[in-house]
Amino acid sequence: MFTKPATFYDAIYAAMGKDYLGEAQRLHELIQQHKQCAGNTLLDVACGTGNHLAFMRQWYDVEGLDLDAGMLVIARERYPDIVLHQADMVDFELGRQFDAIVCLFSSIGYVKTLERLHQTLQTMTRHLHPGGVVIIEPWLTPDVYRAGTVHAQFVDQPDLKIARMNISEVDGTVSVIDFHYLVATPEGIEHFTECHELGLFSHDEYLGAFVASGLEVVYDPQGLMGRGLYVGLWPLA
Repeated sequence: MFTKPATFYDAIYAAMGKDYLGEAQRLHELIQQHKQCAGNTLLDVACGTGNHLAFMRQWYDVEGLDLDAGMLVIARERYPDIVLHQADMVDFELGRQFDAIVCLFSSIGYVKTLERLHQTLQTMTRHLHPGGVVIIEPWLTPDVYRAGTVHAQFVDQPDLKIARMNISEVDGTVSVIDFHYLVATPEGIEHFTECHELGLFSHDEYLGAFVASGLEVVYDPQGLMGRGLYVGLWPLA
């Protein structure tokens, strides 16, 4: 999904003001509010470069999982003591269970289809201790996503300038984000593109995937950044 942009990922979202510390604190509150088991192990699915793990580790024994090798290279360099797995969120198998599993920043959209959404929730539930929680930050729903809108983000650092632009597109039930990057460093200026496709699932489809996996679900409409949060509860026997 990310190739060259893995190098610039954190610079872009820092410029956008993404508050990893504040989000980690809110996640911790939600986990403590809903978790019924006594353990404190946490798996971050689609962990990216590890920015949430950096803060969640103060409360939990953390591990991360991501499909993108470039993201994991950065995360391993920063946090060599954190266990990181390269695997697909749809069908990973780690051979153990966790007390909390989180999947943030709308990464769940990359499963693309409803069938794979259900499979992903089943995979997460299989890795969850009884009494544990699954927290997912959704991608935009079909009624919110607007095709044809124009977007741009900019980075202005002394030795790094980035302009990232796209026009929101849609193909059936999949949002298509064709990013164009213009990047300037002391070594020169380059342009490249990267296409991202994320499934557009309705609120009821998210709820249905949780319920089909045996999870009780609580919905927070605001969430971490206005996209909502689904908190799935695996009841104690």
